[in-house]
Amino acid sequence: MHDLNLPDAVDAHFFDTPGDAALALADAVAKHLAERLLIAPRASLVVSGGSTPLPFFEALREKPLDWARVDVLLADERWVPEDDDDSNTRLVKENLLQGPASEANYLSLKRPGDTPADGLAAVERALADLHLPLDVLILGMGNDGHTASLFPDAPELDEALDTDSAAIVAPMTPPSQPRKRITLTLRALNQAGFTALHLKGDDKLKTLQAACSDISQVKEMPIRAFLKPGLQIFWSA
Repeated sequence: MHDLNLPDAVDAHFFDTPGDAALALADAVAKHLAERLLIAPRASLVVSGGSTPLPFFEALREKPLDWARVDVLLADERWVPEDDDDSNTRLVKENLLQGPASEANYLSLKRPGDTPADGLAAVERALADLHLPLDVLILGMGNDGHTASLFPDAPELDEALDTDSAAIVAPMTPPSQPRKRITLTLRALNQAGFTALHLKGDDKLKTLQAACSDISQVKEMPIRAFLKPGLQIFWSA
């Protein structure tokens, strides 16, 4: 079941429960952030939305970090108001930015504008001081092999995957999704100091197996862009 044929230097950690995976991931993230804050004035933490990271958020928010020096942002966001049930910003604020972690500096990808394209310049200004490469990146994955909002059917995918482009955010309008989105580009997501892929369930394991079968075909399954040395996979049943 766990025979994934992973690329060299990609580590996979398998857990019986989502809680166990969340605790291990929170420990690893807190350790990396703490080490970064010893040598840098600030540290960046990029997280993903959805239900899978909720126990991870709850574990991480209690860590005794110098949260006031941590910049938190999402890998992607739906272009909806913060009070919308589909808002990942709402999810992060209600589940991660609580307790000690409430001191963190949150950088929202949702800005005024009717569409992601309308708000793009404002998002770029909001992220102008974000230092690259990122320090910590936590990704999820859909059953179509997308990660962040790098969807295989998005007409903007080529631009978002172009690491020669200076853009660090891109509007995304995949026909498969009911909401327009904004995402960090591959250039922004690439080369983070610590990158983890957080997954739950056998369906995600099967998707990961398919992704590992031919990592060269990135546009078919964009998660393949991250299946490279240094990736840490945290999976639970």
